Amino acid sequence: MSVGPGVSATMRAPVSTDQLDGLVTVLDLVRLGRARSRPELVRLSGLGRGAVTQRVAELLDRGLLVESELGRSTGGRPPRELAVRAEAGLVLVAPLGATHIAVGVTDLTGRLLACVQEPADIAAGPDRTLDRVAELFDELLERPSVPRAPVYGIGVGLPGPVEFASGSPVSPPIMPGWDGYPVRARLAERYDVPVWVDNDVNLMALGELRVGAAQDEQDVIYVKIGTGIGAGLISSGRLHRGAQGAAGDIGHATVDRGSGIVCRCGNVGCLEALAGGAALSRDGTTAAEEGRSPFLAGVLAEGRPVGAADVATAAQHGDPVAVELLTRSGQLVGETIATLVNFFNPSLVLLGGGVALAGDLILAAIRETVYRRSLPLATRQLRIEPTSLPQDPSLPGAAHMVLDELFSRQRLGRWLPVGSPTGFPEIAEEPAA
Repeated sequence: MSVGPGVSATMRAPVSTDQLDGLVTVLDLVRLGRARSRPELVRLSGLGRGAVTQRVAELLDRGLLVESELGRSTGGRPPRELAVRAEAGLVLVAPLGATHIAVGVTDLTGRLLACVQEPADIAAGPDRTLDRVAELFDELLERPSVPRAPVYGIGVGLPGPVEFASGSPVSPPIMPGWDGYPVRARLAERYDVPVWVDNDVNLMALGELRVGAAQDEQDVIYVKIGTGIGAGLISSGRLHRGAQGAAGDIGHATVDRGSGIVCRCGNVGCLEALAGGAALSRDGTTAAEEGRSPFLAGVLAEGRPVGAADVATAAQHGDPVAVELLTRSGQLVGETIATLVNFFNPSLVLLGGGVALAGDLILAAIRETVYRRSLPLATRQLRIEPTSLPQDPSLPGAAHMVLDELFSRQRLGRWLPVGSPTGFPEIAEEPAA
């Protein structure tokens, strides 16, 4: 299908190594909001004034930067402000959860232009799920609010382990039929653009880093507590994926082997199996069936299953069993986070996901446990906060994942001579350094 204007018919000269280094440096400073004028670029880039002038002129000529109104003068003539040419291209994003599909389209600054979310079961399998994702992509591209522009790339998030280099899920516990599935190839073939795939929690962490509470932080842990539990790690201002992309999978850390509860991964006593949304649903259902929770028994009497949200509501109504379940969940998660805090020493821990945002009770239990179980030095300036973003942080996170890869030194030089990465899906297969 068509995804916007095609590749430029005019082939420009290849970009030299020295030229490329300067272009990437300048573009990164502008698109990440660190520099808005030529004088700021000279001060922050380490490049001379002449080199900055040349690199800016080329980025303007190639349509990646634009000059806006005059900036504030610090003496002399006010400088022209620089910005990414947001409308030059589009990015399609699809962070998928265990029980929902979220799909959006952004401009080249990562600003969300349109999005839609609907219930879905990831266990329905990759073919059915990705067919629906493609249908929603096509619908969004036709919306009046979305400009007619080429699609530059696609970012997908999955609720399970993902090998980032290949873009394939690897033995995901809650995703039957997805193991090794070529997600990247499936979407790249349809849209003829590069595609990147990552774990959904990594995208949430990246979203917080770029547009959320972690923007001014260097070392951050983002913990999602939903159907499953996972963590995204920001180290020295960069997303840390690990050697294969498995960093942060704390949901399958053993916290109580003596519980005898078998996790969906096959191991016994995993954090996710004892403290995640599915665990709260399971234990809440048991309490309702045994008559220990009148509130949750009322949910069953209405003919619907007990979910984690029902446990949170019951706790807010003072149901002692629900309070106990949420408190225990928070304590178990807090103990695991305390281990990470001692090991990683972040300045900020952000909490997201349906369970984490279910109320103050679980947040209080997590905070109390982390501060009690962590070293004093590690918690001296540590903040533990719920996410403050009004939308799912994985939506902007997925867009910034794509933009970071497209504008990396390894890839920019490959597509820049032809004007856009449309028609170059294979550049996603080259891992960035």
